[in-house]
Amino acid sequence: MSDSNTTTLHPPVWALITAVIIGGAFFLAGKQMEVKGPLTNPPVISVSAEGKISTPPDIAYMSFGVTTGRQPNAKAATDVIKKNMTNILVAVKELGIEEKDIATESFYLSPEYDYTTGGQIPRGFQATQTLRVKVRDLDKVGDVLTVATTAGANQAGGITFTVDNPDAMKAQAREIAIEKAKAKATVLAKNLGMSLGRMTAFSEDGAYAYPTPMMTKANYDMGGAVAQESMPIPAGEQEIVSNVTISYELR
Repeated sequence: MSDSNTTTLHPPVWALITAVIIGGAFFLAGKQMEVKGPLTNPPVISVSAEGKISTPPDIAYMSFGVTTGRQPNAKAATDVIKKNMTNILVAVKELGIEEKDIATESFYLSPEYDYTTGGQIPRGFQATQTLRVKVRDLDKVGDVLTVATTAGANQAGGITFTVDNPDAMKAQAREIAIEKAKAKATVLAKNLGMSLGRMTAFSEDGAYAYPTPMMTKANYDMGGAVAQESMPIPAGEQEIVSNVTISYELR
């Protein structure tokens, strides 16, 4: 049978051209919308500042102890330590220092020798014990040193004055540092012809500056003979410091 009755419809050329133009217009419009969007992140500045609080300390840590010198044997050395340390503990506790505030910082027991060209010759033992004491009443610091040395302490390490609970003071120092950093950032942004946006980062580090008068065994008579008058130990002031770094967006 002939196909002369079949009709095939083809879209006119102008319709195809119109579709291409419309599709291209939508594509270009989309590209234009993308270009108008944000291309980069906003500029960011970082500033640092320090906050500092000075305060008198309210506690002291003290180290002192006994060294026996050369003794005939280990038992003799430990006996000397035991006797002197017992006397020291009694004297310190009589000043109101509690058991919880007294701890052994170190203990050593070592053999002693004489050295000759033929080798070493055993000459007994020497022992050393050191206590670390927390003094909560600073008016008693000198008294503690005096009674300890009178009772037999012949070595001392150091005295550290500090704040027992520095958190509140640290918070004040941090607040000062943050305000200084924000003020610095505001001025910098204004100089750049911009203003501060949101904060993007924050970091902090701190330091504690302790006035620490050092006491060494040269301050004491090794025989334990010291003046009965309390030693003057000025405490000075302590600085609590907060250093902050803050980053802001600019707008």
